[in-house]
Amino acid sequence: MPVVTKNLLLINVIIFIASCIDQDFVVRWMGMFYPASVFFRFWQPLTHMFVHAGFFHLFMNMYTLVFFGSYIERQLGTERFLLFYFVCGFGAALVHTGVMFLSATSMLTAVSEGRAAIQSYYSLINTPVVGASGAIYGLLIAFAVLHPDSKLTLIFPPVTLSAKWWVLIFLGIDLFAGLTGNSMGVANFAHLGGALFGFIMIKIWQKTGKI
Repeated sequence: MPVVTKNLLLINVIIFIASCIDQDFVVRWMGMFYPASVFFRFWQPLTHMFVHAGFFHLFMNMYTLVFFGSYIERQLGTERFLLFYFVCGFGAALVHTGVMFLSATSMLTAVSEGRAAIQSYYSLINTPVVGASGAIYGLLIAFAVLHPDSKLTLIFPPVTLSAKWWVLIFLGIDLFAGLTGNSMGVANFAHLGGALFGFIMIKIWQKTGKI
């Protein structure tokens, strides 16, 4: 396993163990809150990438990190892969926060017009986003762009499709869920943000001959 992928895996596991000891503390200080929240800290756009909501959340992200990250790191090189991973993670945080801003602005407008939206507003700004999923989606889009016709099979159900089609399906599901509000606690626009920034970076590196 390449060095960056291995160390990212290790850090995520260590922080998950810490959250098992005191989840409230880890989420409060390392999860990413909306900037208007009293719980927001400037380091959270970085640290939220290493916090997970449960074992299944951690397992799926780390499985994908090891599977795709090992491959992409060998192709991009250690330094460029590290930059790519964190840019995708920050991009996910940026897009998610932008969508939250639109929602919060709408709620504050409703409050000013006398409608009862203040509780929804405080719930929104005080709900943290956690997980490496934004950066992971960057890895997925990188693999799909660089190897669009590679065949991938899901564990369950065992369906085989080209990488480009799997990524388009996942992004389509996230977009639909995000626009319809059927996210069920998933930060869909963070996924889309990570994929967007990953796509842009890979395309730039392709055009400049760095890949």
